Amino acid sequence: MSITKKLEFPVKHYLDLAGTFVFAISGVRLAAEKKMDVFGAVVIAIATAIGGGTIRDLLLGSTPVAWMQNTVYLHVIIAAVTLGILFDRFIFELKNTLLIFDSIGLGVFTIAGMQKAFEFGLSTEYAIILGITTATAGGILRDVLANEVPVILRKEIYATACLAGALAFLSFQYLGLAEIFNTILTILIIVIIRTVAVKFNISFPKIKA
Repeated sequence: MSITKKLEFPVKHYLDLAGTFVFAISGVRLAAEKKMDVFGAVVIAIATAIGGGTIRDLLLGSTPVAWMQNTVYLHVIIAAVTLGILFDRFIFELKNTLLIFDSIGLGVFTIAGMQKAFEFGLSTEYAIILGITTATAGGILRDVLANEVPVILRKEIYATACLAGALAFLSFQYLGLAEIFNTILTILIIVIIRTVAVKFNISFPKIKA
């Protein structure tokens, strides 16, 4: 079975929107930690939620970029910012829950990035790179705008989880697993890796000067 087959089922779209929402919430949380105003929270949320997809589409020459072709993404981000501001105390107490949803977002965007790369005829290697870019670039933009060292450059297991998920997705698809189950298993793998790494403080060793 070809590993370039496009994912076609409604759940994917809703998962994509859910990933956008959760990433936007993570942007709002960081903006709150940095004592930013509402405008700052909106900017950080937008960068986090659609930054990765924007960079992916620009690299592929796919314009207008995906979120500019469907206003629902902006609506989801606005809803996330509104809820993040109104229920900031409650959201901050959901750290572990948000970690899980953030990991789900990583999985969804990794798969979406790979599949769009395949649609443009790229090799498997570059598809994996674009999948990881789609999933992590928004977080990089968020951290840079907030004057933080990007999480992908710190000791936390982040891009590595996306790489593991990407390889798992391609392996399952090669074996002929149905797309929806493949996606669910891939996301589950990323969630488990991220959750276990954070819970048990598992990381790569730091470079010593």
